[in-house]
Amino acid sequence: MRAIRVHQPGGPDVLTAEDVPLPVPAAGQALIKVAAAGVNFIDTYFRTGLYQAPLPLTLGQEGAGTVERVGPGVTEVAPGDRVAFTGVPGCYAEHVVAPAARLVALPDALGFDDGAALMLQGMTAHYLATTTFRLAPGHACLVHAAAGGVGLLLVQIAKRKGARVIGTAGSEAKAALAREAGADHVIKYRSEDVVGEVRRLTDGRGVDVVYDGVGKATFDASLACVAPWGLLAMFGNASGAVPPFDLLRLQDNARFLARPRLGEHIASRSDLLWRAGELMEWAAAGQLTLRIHRRYALADAAVAHRDLESRATSGKLLLIP
Repeated sequence: MRAIRVHQPGGPDVLTAEDVPLPVPAAGQALIKVAAAGVNFIDTYFRTGLYQAPLPLTLGQEGAGTVERVGPGVTEVAPGDRVAFTGVPGCYAEHVVAPAARLVALPDALGFDDGAALMLQGMTAHYLATTTFRLAPGHACLVHAAAGGVGLLLVQIAKRKGARVIGTAGSEAKAALAREAGADHVIKYRSEDVVGEVRRLTDGRGVDVVYDGVGKATFDASLACVAPWGLLAMFGNASGAVPPFDLLRLQDNARFLARPRLGEHIASRSDLLWRAGELMEWAAAGQLTLRIHRRYALADAAVAHRDLESRATSGKLLLIP
């Protein structure tokens, strides 16, 4: 089978398409024919070496496809089942082996592209809005990169929870997408002062929670936007990791800081099925819109990474084996 491999850390050019042996499912595992694989910033972290993993490495954490074979003891799925998954390494490939307990049934109303677009970014948005900070009517939140993959979903979920949503975007075209998703206000960070605008829009108070997946480039502004007793949730490093800082900076306005990860929020199968189930139910009913920015051939993974890192994309990027 074909797979996208990394033999040494580096830029998108280190991604190579290679023939590798077809994996065989062991006890508790299933072999899946991948129909679509999600492209996410976490993949770039493994490619560059920001996140460490043994090399050579097949990239990818998320996808959807059809179960072809199961190993001994598998009861969760059967051959022929349509499934979606995340937290499964090696999804940039024609086939992948996954723990059966990590697979979620894909409803008939959703296609493979929908499943691959929903799992990682959708459940990230879900835990941010329901667990990291439990949004409710009366809350105000700031969503950085509101037209990105997580951002567009988080804006929609935040509005479902009754929150007031302020987003940031780099262009008027992206701002329009964020407003279409439900954002009440969108700040164009290249031409407007994010902190000043947030303060103006909240009568000087700030927001109850800032959702920041950008990292180094936005950290200082994000911290300045948090209201008294508010929370800054740093969930990504799209611009680089936040460097060490003085914790005394948090004492102003009694701010709280969190660095959550998806893995802990879907560690149990019950939590995985709850979060994925709600998202799939909303998407199937037309209450959650999934935006696919572009589909790429598997061999064009390097192009997808360049596009993602350019910040010129909005919505989901998919590889189609």
